[in-house]
Formats: sequence, C-alpha cells, structure tokens
Amino acid sequence: MNARLRAVETRLAAAAPTNIGFPAARDIDYGPLAPLLGHLLNNLGDPRVDPLYPGHVHDLEREVLDFTAELFRAPPGWSGYLTSGGTEGNLYGLWLGRTKLPNAVAYYSSAAHYSVPKACHLLGLPAVEVATTATGQIDYTDLTRQAGRHRSRPAIVVATIGTTMTEAVDDVIHVHNALDVAGIRHRYVHSDAALAGVPLATTSNRPAFDLAEGADSISVSGHKFFGTPVVCGIVVTRRGPDELGPAVPYLDTHDTTISGSRNGLAAAMLWHAMDSLGEAGHTARARRARDVAAYAVQQLHNIGWPAWRNPLSFTVLLRQLPADMATTWPLPTQDGWSHIICMPGIETKHIDHLVETIAAHGGYPHE
Repeated sequence: MNARLRAVETRLAAAAPTNIGFPAARDIDYGPLAPLLGHLLNNLGDPRVDPLYPGHVHDLEREVLDFTAELFRAPPGWSGYLTSGGTEGNLYGLWLGRTKLPNAVAYYSSAAHYSVPKACHLLGLPAVEVATTATGQIDYTDLTRQAGRHRSRPAIVVATIGTTMTEAVDDVIHVHNALDVAGIRHRYVHSDAALAGVPLATTSNRPAFDLAEGADSISVSGHKFFGTPVVCGIVVTRRGPDELGPAVPYLDTHDTTISGSRNGLAAAMLWHAMDSLGEAGHTARARRARDVAAYAVQQLHNIGWPAWRNPLSFTVLLRQLPADMATTWPLPTQDGWSHIICMPGIETKHIDHLVETIAAHGGYPHE
C-alpha cells in the first residue's frame, strides 16, 4: 500500500509544474488541519442548528458562511450552507428558483457550466440555451429574444461568473435589463460564481454579480480560489426558507440542504483559509494572480504566440499548442484555443517554462 501511495504522490508531483490549465490554487498550507483527519466530521442538516451528533463543526461552517455573505453583500435574512461543490450549488439555486416560480423557464448561456443543463433536467425545468459573445459573455440581446418567446412565463436565469474556458462574466444588472425589455416581470437569477466570485468580490471595479446587485443566490467552489485539498463549495441565498424545513427527530436537526450529510473537514479547511488570511489577504492573492496572468499574455506576445484574456481574469487564452507538447502540458482546448489559469500559487517561473518550451518548438506556425 505504501508503494502505491508513493507512486501516486510521485505522479502528482511530476505533473505539478506543467499542470497550469485547471483552476486550483496551490498557495495555502492546510497542513495545520492534519490532526482532524483522525475524526469523522459530519455536518448534518441545517448549519444554523447544532445536531445531536457531536462529531461536527457547524460553528466553523457558520463562520465561513458569515464571511462569504459579507463578501457577497447579502441582505439581512440571508441563508446558505456548504455544498459538495459547484454542481450542487447550481442545483440548489435552480431548485430555489423553481420553488419560487414553479411555471418558470430556465435560461443559461452556451458557455455555462455543464452542470446547469443537467440540473435543469433533474428538476424538470424547461430550459433554453442563450448565445454568447466572442469573449464568452452571455448575449443580452439574444436573452431578450429568447425570453420574449416565453414572456407569459417567469424566468430563471443562471449568470455565469467566470466561464470555464474564457472566464467571462455575465453582468446581473444587464440580465435584469434584458428581461425587462422582454416583458418578463417575475424572475430569479442565480450566479454561478464557482471560479471568479471570491476574487472578483475583492476588486473595487468589479462587474455586477452579487446579492446586492440583483442575484437571488450565488454559489462558489472551495477547491478553486481557496485551493482546499477536498472538493467543496458554498451557496448563499438572498433570503432563507420561510421555515427550517422538515425536522429529523433522531438527529435533532432540520433537513434544509440537498446533500444532508456534509463534509465537516471541508468546513474546517475553508474556515482556515478565511481566518488565516482575511479579506485583505485574499485581495492580495487575487491581485498577484492577475499580475501573473498579464505577464503571461505579454510573454506569449513576445514570442509571437496569439494570446488574450478577459478583464480581471486569471485565465489566459492562447492558440492551441503543438501536438507533441499536449501530453506534457495538458491544457483544456476548444475551437483551436487552449487556456492556462494563473491561480494563486502559479508563478512567473511556470509561465517562463511554458513560453521557453513553445519557443523551442519554433514559435507560432504563421501561414
């Protein structure tokens, strides 16, 4: 068993220097939490109620939610919980929207996360895919057009705050304006901010996407910007349920989440990330990551390799690498473009390594 584990660790360590195409920060040390690995931490039920089962960290989860709610400017009466990841956060947001507007039609962009149409299918929500601009943002004109075809029905819109390929950000105010033009009065907007939500919330000139600017719910991933070594997420809603939900007598709690049993270790990790660095620390991390992304674009331009990035994004688009580089540099690719994501922990040395390797292959093959 030890040999197998060493082999896995060796494989992961060998891949790390060129694994810069996927959104996972690597700059926060979670080693201090190692003693908790000897305990089962099961955050059962509603985070606002400590259950009978003593092996939980609901207190840490509540602090994580308080931090996140303040970051996303949640109004009084907000609610939320720690999820298993972005997919559950999107499912929960769409479920709340369907509960509020049972006759609604859901709308999402063609650049939305794959979990969105899946969640619509699971919930039995009729859904419409909306076109995007060349940079990946939802096309507000097409949203007006598509919603106008169903103007007699409420709308549930998923705004993507950091698309998977280009890190484009849908503006929630523009979404509401588009629905106004379409004549849709009743609506619910969920912000899927898995990738970019937290870093954007630390930025003064950020786009409109949070609970103060028209979103009814917002979800983020914990393993992306916070780099937790377990997959997890957070969802916060504008207002909580009118009731606590069904009681679970044998646990002395209420069932208000999708997953029921939830990962208490993830709550401890997120609490560690937030408590040890604070908002100022995460603001600095985001600023540094954007500096590295800007550096990457410039260095690629210096060798004549096409590259660009959306404003405020960590993601850099570059023309697809030569085939013989793809196994060493596993970069996500679509329509002839690949991307790198300069998450916290990715440094200029990683960019230099990539650029030097491209240059050694002869640079961009101009026709």
